[in-house]
Amino acid sequence: MPELPVPLIVSAATLLAVMVLIFLVSSMARRQVSHPESLARVLEEKHLAMLKDLNLGLNHLGDRLSASQAELSERLRNTVSQELIQTRTALATLQLKQSEELSANRETLTQRLAQMNAELQSKHDQLRSEVLTRILQTLAEQNRAEQEMIQTTMRNATAQLAGSMELLAKTTDTRLEQISGRVSERLEEGFKKTNETFVSVMERLATIDEAQKKLDGLTTNVVSLQDLLGDKRSRGAFGEVQLENLVRNILPGIAYEFQYTFKSNGARADCVLKLPEPTGLVAVDSKFPMENYHRMFEAGVVEADRAGAQRQFRADVKKHVEDIAARYIIAGETSDGAVMFVPAEAVFAEIHAYHPEVVDFAMQRRVWIVSPTTLMAVLNTARAVMKDVATREQVHIIKDELSKLGKDFARFDQRMKKLADHIRQAHQDAEEVRVSSDKITRRFNQIERVELEQSEQVREFKTALLDLPQEDEGGPAKSIPE
Repeated sequence: MPELPVPLIVSAATLLAVMVLIFLVSSMARRQVSHPESLARVLEEKHLAMLKDLNLGLNHLGDRLSASQAELSERLRNTVSQELIQTRTALATLQLKQSEELSANRETLTQRLAQMNAELQSKHDQLRSEVLTRILQTLAEQNRAEQEMIQTTMRNATAQLAGSMELLAKTTDTRLEQISGRVSERLEEGFKKTNETFVSVMERLATIDEAQKKLDGLTTNVVSLQDLLGDKRSRGAFGEVQLENLVRNILPGIAYEFQYTFKSNGARADCVLKLPEPTGLVAVDSKFPMENYHRMFEAGVVEADRAGAQRQFRADVKKHVEDIAARYIIAGETSDGAVMFVPAEAVFAEIHAYHPEVVDFAMQRRVWIVSPTTLMAVLNTARAVMKDVATREQVHIIKDELSKLGKDFARFDQRMKKLADHIRQAHQDAEEVRVSSDKITRRFNQIERVELEQSEQVREFKTALLDLPQEDEGGPAKSIPE
């Protein structure tokens, strides 16, 4: 610090002398009580004279102090200006020198930094080993606690999940076995009946072929089919037997009924097919007019009679179609169509080949003409429809099971999400610990870069400022000269 100027020291000494004089005067004033009145007057006069002198001295001292302060301020301003100019010049020179010497001092600085780095490295390693030891101990304890918690949670979740999956698997297996058993039984039953039907049909066709051969060879010894079916009752019985065999071989017992009587009109059908809604009841009639058909193919008949028999055959078929539509198509009780069964393939072929107007008339009245072969196709189609309906009726059971399975899986997904949240929380805690470790490492790096030394210099400067002398309490602090 620079020395104080002489005028300031003189002013301080004068001020101190005035204070001592004031103290002596006050002491004399306390003693005047014990002196006589004459001495008091003398002292009072001296006191007044001293006060006047003191006032004059103080005025001169104030003037001198003002002049000295003005002179000191001017000198200080000039000095500061000169020092600023010199400082700027020195800074410019120093900057130029530093820029010139920077390349030369780089190697020296590198060597010094290497030495400092080696010294700090030993301290850093020691401090780092201690801090890392404590951190690792803390992390190990936290890791053990978290692992125990995670393992406990995992064991509980695994146990619950295993129980749920086992129960779900058992329930699903049981229900699937039940459904599969039902479907397999019905499929086996359907396949068995289909195979039996085809075997029976093939056997019957073979029997018919053999019978046809025998009839061709023994026409003179056997009654002809025309004579046998000449009677309407025999023809109707033959058609009913053939219809019954076909229906029984293809459809299950709950899907048909023979000699069914309708409630609304009391009509009796040879057979009724009970198909699923919206089809409902379908009547099948097995009676068919054959007289004029036989007349069409009798030997020795003239063409006019043959043509008349053909016209009458068409009329008979149309009348039979009309009767079936009137008796067996009942609104609200049956379906909107009925079936006319023709027991002979030759008659069916004759109608479709040479009488298309009869077929169109039957389709308009919604009566379907079938032969034994086409009836088999119709019955197989009806059986497939009933099987499909039965399968659709079981669909809701499968849907219910799938819905239950979906609920179980939703619970499984929810529990799995909870487990994932626990694992994510543990991972987040580990990341926070890693961040703390990174901060400690960066702090070590700061120590290596001697950043701590700069902080020490700042603290020393602040301590030096606080240690400067101050005036009495309440007074302004003394200015620090530049």
